[in-house]
Amino acid sequence: MGMRFSRSEVLLRLQNKLAAGHAVIAAGAGTGISAKCEEKGGVDLIMVYNSGRFRMSGLPSVAGILSYGDANEIVMQMGERQILPVVRKTPVIAGVNGTDPTRSIERFLEKVKEVGFAGVINFPTVAVFDGNFRRKIESLGLGYSREIEMLKIAKELDLFTMAYAFTSDEAVLASRADIDVVVAHMGTTMGGSVGVGEELSMTIDSAIEGVREICRAVKNANRRPILLIHGGPFSTVENVARALESTDAAGFVGASSIERVPVEEAIEQTTRSFCSLKIRRDSFDKG
Repeated sequence: MGMRFSRSEVLLRLQNKLAAGHAVIAAGAGTGISAKCEEKGGVDLIMVYNSGRFRMSGLPSVAGILSYGDANEIVMQMGERQILPVVRKTPVIAGVNGTDPTRSIERFLEKVKEVGFAGVINFPTVAVFDGNFRRKIESLGLGYSREIEMLKIAKELDLFTMAYAFTSDEAVLASRADIDVVVAHMGTTMGGSVGVGEELSMTIDSAIEGVREICRAVKNANRRPILLIHGGPFSTVENVARALESTDAAGFVGASSIERVPVEEAIEQTTRSFCSLKIRRDSFDKG
């Protein structure tokens, strides 16, 4: 088992990284090998989402939003049995379903801290839904504000807190709750075998403008959380670099873009290389 971190220790690590002029990078880990490689690569935070189990099983990450399992229990299993045992010196963040009405969130967060997670983020999040369905969720008391309340409890337990926000209003709500990091979410990540295509994703220009709007809203609310970006066309180093140059965002949260798409490409290419091997003709006995 690796190091344990208080909220202030995680904040200091990130602030020191930013003070040195480097972007904060957080990476999703759906397997132990992903976490080990991300740590070797120098990532600042390792994120454990229930979607990681689906993603690294060759299924769409959005499966983690739907009722294909107990999201909180899946994250606990992944963290306790796969990720935390192999991470040595990097804070690990748990994706917590804060609207879960079937358990005491405070007791669950106490367990999250007990097993060694350094912080939490609101995932799965109802923020991914919109329209009439979202209005129904909100009206029934299972909305975004309930996720923010979960994060407030986590902060009281000295856990580092992160909030996904799809809109300026959500970002302001998270900021006013003094959440440590606000992640501007630009939708399902593009690319790979189970990512969305261009026709269902924002363009890079519209995603950058979306980040700018969230940055402005947070600034106007007189709050200063660390602002990171995630999703949509922010699936390549080049697009993330462009966003960081064009906005006040201080870093990036990658999941599919860091652990799924590169693995798909590497395994396919390596397999093709092996499958292209030939044998000496005289080594095959046709008789």
